[in-house]
Amino acid sequence: MAVFTSAGTTFGISASAPATYDSTGYAALTFTTVGEISDLGEIPSRIYELVTWQPINERGMRKAKGGYQIGSQTITIGIDPDDAGQTLLDTATSSDTVYSVKIANTNLGTIYARALIMGGPKSYGDVNTIATRQITLEYTIVSQTSDGIVFVDPA
Repeated sequence: MAVFTSAGTTFGISASAPATYDSTGYAALTFTTVGEISDLGEIPSRIYELVTWQPINERGMRKAKGGYQIGSQTITIGIDPDDAGQTLLDTATSSDTVYSVKIANTNLGTIYARALIMGGPKSYGDVNTIATRQITLEYTIVSQTSDGIVFVDPA
């Protein structure tokens, strides 16, 4: 059994949508890597709503899965005004555009998805702290038949 850390993981964004929502479509995009990420937070996945029904002639409650959302992800970044990826994040935060996202790790594979870049707070801390910012991504489905998340196994 092998376990891996997140060391070596890269995070990139692109303002373009893929021509197709598969590994080929996403791989054809040009992603700008965001530097100085120290924590990627929770990776997106389907989160279903719980639907309950309790008829008055029964005691037990029935449960089912309802609709779903992809969720959100908050990443922590060391502020670097010269980083092209962070500059693109600033642009994305001020935009209503849905961006393509790429999370890549040589041992864990690559995840592609579509997300709104919502922005977040900055923290300058104290003299012994790196100035950071939090960026929240709100993942979104791409159509009624596809959520647009693509997992690519490690090469």
